Amino acid sequence: MVTVKDVFEHINAAAPFKDQESYDNSGLNIGSMDEEVTTVLTALDATADVVSDAERLGAQLIVTHHPVIFDPIKQIELHSVQGRLARAGISLIAAHTSFDSAVMNDILCERLGLVPEKPLRVDNGVPIGYFCSNVELSPAELAERIASALGNTCIRFNDMGGVVRKAAVCSGSGGSFLPDVIAEKADCLITGDVKHNVFVDAFNAGVTVIDAGHYHTEVIFCEYMQKSLSEAFPELNVITAPSERDILSYIV
Repeated sequence: MVTVKDVFEHINAAAPFKDQESYDNSGLNIGSMDEEVTTVLTALDATADVVSDAERLGAQLIVTHHPVIFDPIKQIELHSVQGRLARAGISLIAAHTSFDSAVMNDILCERLGLVPEKPLRVDNGVPIGYFCSNVELSPAELAERIASALGNTCIRFNDMGGVVRKAAVCSGSGGSFLPDVIAEKADCLITGDVKHNVFVDAFNAGVTVIDAGHYHTEVIFCEYMQKSLSEAFPELNVITAPSERDILSYIV
């Protein structure tokens, strides 16, 4: 018999929950460690559609990247995502910043065909992102590679020309790391959720920033977690939620 605790401990071994950022809420968000599990869904977020998938497929556990309880809450409305999970007896484990520092950027670099050489930043002994030097592409060529590798329908970047030889990679929202990129004299920062002022600062510093989107730089979590749990627990039915998708639409 596999329990929620068994799955929790497996994830914890690869990406220790203790290494999460102080503001984070990785770990068991909803449910009980003692519950038996036969079907697990993986998803980037616990959207209403993902919860419907779990209810329809009889899943006892959802493993997401982003927590379903992030900011403190004082009450749970029964028809909210959190309330639906609790009423249905569906547990949820989130592996967020702990997974970011331990695994996410490794698999992102692998997907992009880049080789990590040194951490982009180290906080409390934990690496966040990487610098990679095996690039040798123009900014436009690198953006095309990223779009192809991640399935983006929209890429934003400031093309500073020349050849990108050293690039920094940080999944999710890494615009705040631009000073580290400049200090390292890297040519490019690959991340998501880039604010306008970061693009301006990068332009003035001669650094290309490629915004591949928060979703597309992190949805790789689902495939990784599905494979990892399936190999560790062959008796489990582990699937990526059928409704998993980018909830945004783009006009390009």
